[in-house]
Amino acid sequence: MRHQPRATGYNHCVDSAKIAIIGGGNMGRALLGGLLRDGTPRGQVRIGEASGAARHELHREFGVFVSDDNAAVLEGAAIAVIAVKPQDAEAVLVPLGARLREQQSLVVSVAAGIEVRSLQAWCGTPVAVVRAMPNRPALVGAGVTALYAPAGIAVAQRALAEHVMRAVGAVVWLADESALDVVTALSGSGPAYFFLLAEQMMAAAVLLGLEPAAARTLAVETLHGAGMLAHAGDGDLARLRAGVTSKGGTTEAALQVLDGAQGIGPLVQRALAAAADRSRELAARFAAKGHG
Repeated sequence: MRHQPRATGYNHCVDSAKIAIIGGGNMGRALLGGLLRDGTPRGQVRIGEASGAARHELHREFGVFVSDDNAAVLEGAAIAVIAVKPQDAEAVLVPLGARLREQQSLVVSVAAGIEVRSLQAWCGTPVAVVRAMPNRPALVGAGVTALYAPAGIAVAQRALAEHVMRAVGAVVWLADESALDVVTALSGSGPAYFFLLAEQMMAAAVLLGLEPAAARTLAVETLHGAGMLAHAGDGDLARLRAGVTSKGGTTEAALQVLDGAQGIGPLVQRALAAAADRSRELAARFAAKGHG
C-alpha cells in the first residue's frame, strides 16, 4: 500500500476541515480509511450510510460518527464527498441543498457520469462542485484520481478536494470536464486491462508446462513489481521497457509477437476509444432521464 505525500501549500484550515462522506460503500470506506491513516482525527470525519449492518461495521472498524441521517453527517462540514451510486445521487443531494448552501460546503462527487451542471442543479446555486474520478486501486491506497473543477472554484476549495482524494493515491487535475470520459477509459477501466494480460500470461505458462500455482504467483508478482518499478521511476515507460529488452534476447522475441504486423498500438487505441465512447453514452443516458 502506498500513500502520496501532501502537496505543498496546504494550510491549517485545510488540515482541520470537517469532512462528510455520504455513502459507506467501497469508495467511501476507502476514503475514510485513507484519511485516518494520514492522521485525520476521527472526530473530524463523519460518514452517512443507509444500511444498518454497514453502519455497524463502519463504526466498529473506524470508530467514527456514522448515521443514516445525511443532514446530521453534513453538519459543520467544509467538504461533502458524494460516494453513492450515480442513480442515487439526485435523491441524496436535493434534500441536502439548503444545508450545503448555508454552510458553503464544497461538494466533491465520485458518482461516475454525473456532470457538474446536474450536480449544481440538485444542490442549488451557489454550491461549489468538483468532480472526482478515482479508480479501483484506491481500495488499497494505490489509486489515482482525476479531478475537474469548473470556473469559480477557489484555490482553497481545490486544495481541500485534493487533500481528501490524496488519501487514496495520486491526483491529476483536468482542464476540461469532457476529458473525464478518457480518464474512465485509461485509469478507470485500466486495471482490468493489466489483469487480462496477466491472466493470459498465466494461462500460456500453464500450457507451456508450468504448474498453475507457480504460474499464478509469478504472473501476479510480476504485475505488482512492474507497477512498482514504473511508479518509482521518472515516468518514462519506453525507457523502462527498453531496460528489460536485451537485443536478440527472450523479451525481444516476445515483444515482436505482441507488437506484430498490425501493432499493439492500434489495438489499444481502439480499446480505449470504445471505453470512452461507452462512458459518454452512459452520461447521456443520465441526461436523457432528466439528470442534467
